[in-house]
Amino acid sequence: MKRVTIFLLACTLFTVSCGPKTPNPNEQIFIAVQQTLAAIPTYTPYPPPPIPTPVPLTGLFCEYQFCIGHPSDMAFFDVSAQRNPLAPSTTAQGFLAAYNASLVIQVLWQSAPDISDPQFMLDLIIDKNVDARNGNLDPLLVGDLNVFYIPITSTAASILPYGGASAWTCGGRAFAWKAYTPQPDLAKNLLDEALKKFRC
Repeated sequence: MKRVTIFLLACTLFTVSCGPKTPNPNEQIFIAVQQTLAAIPTYTPYPPPPIPTPVPLTGLFCEYQFCIGHPSDMAFFDVSAQRNPLAPSTTAQGFLAAYNASLVIQVLWQSAPDISDPQFMLDLIIDKNVDARNGNLDPLLVGDLNVFYIPITSTAASILPYGGASAWTCGGRAFAWKAYTPQPDLAKNLLDEALKKFRC
């Protein structure tokens, strides 16, 4: 009889343990609170304060892995993209221009590894149809750049008969710069200001 009682007690305990359990409301509330707390977003830290730029950004163009100065009332645009939207300027080569009523500036660049004499860039930027060299080639040292500059005259626009063209190399690329101006000596001053901010 003892064995039967133990057997029935074991069966009863087994049946009770396998049956449906009534959830404890306190446990359900605890689990719901924990899930709600886990879903709350964590706080986002404040961003660090901005680092001041080493040079003023007014009158500075920076793109294509170089920076160059320009008058603050002008902005460069991508001439290559204007000519062919499928072939805009790139780091390897490009063509920019900026203009206002009394000034036009152009900048060309192209990949030129192992080139130390950038004078071939003068032939690219000086338009033989409207520009003429007007003086001697002047080698300049601007910062650590060896620059070649030549004054030009132009028939491109009657109000801008003067100007200058320049070429230099930096970082495996050759650069050329040209300006059309109303006065003869203005282009060289503009070039000096542009190259003071030049980085590549």
